[in-house]
Amino acid sequence: MSPLGRRLSSSRSLLRAITATHVAVYRLSGGRLGASFNGLTFLLLCTTGARSGRQRTTPLLYVTDGATVVLVASNGGQARHPGWLFNLRRTPEAEVVVGRETWRVRARIADPAERARLWPRVNEAYPYQTYQDATSREIAVVVLDRL
Repeated sequence: MSPLGRRLSSSRSLLRAITATHVAVYRLSGGRLGASFNGLTFLLLCTTGARSGRQRTTPLLYVTDGATVVLVASNGGQARHPGWLFNLRRTPEAEVVVGRETWRVRARIADPAERARLWPRVNEAYPYQTYQDATSREIAVVVLDRL
């Protein structure tokens, strides 16, 4: 493996460890720890792996829009969509954990009019436009409707 390949592999391993720790702390504390940081709010999104079929849990920033939860599939402005979006496209039904509350949702990509309405709102919570400017793909805004 090339030095760059080793570095990327090491970075992915570190990110996986940080994510696993975040999920564990969030769950063990009932959301008292890990649900917010520096004014940002996090939920746990539990999806079914698109290829593996295994349960996957990802801590994500979110905003609410009435009774719905809104996520942004920014993946840090990378050229590829995040894995959790692939999972939701394959199996749109998922579970959301916010603090001590858990509920089932069905995910959908916001249509163009809904995205135009939600985009400024999500950018108030976090500067996603910076990521949009860094990639040629349109970053998906994902709406989670309660079941």
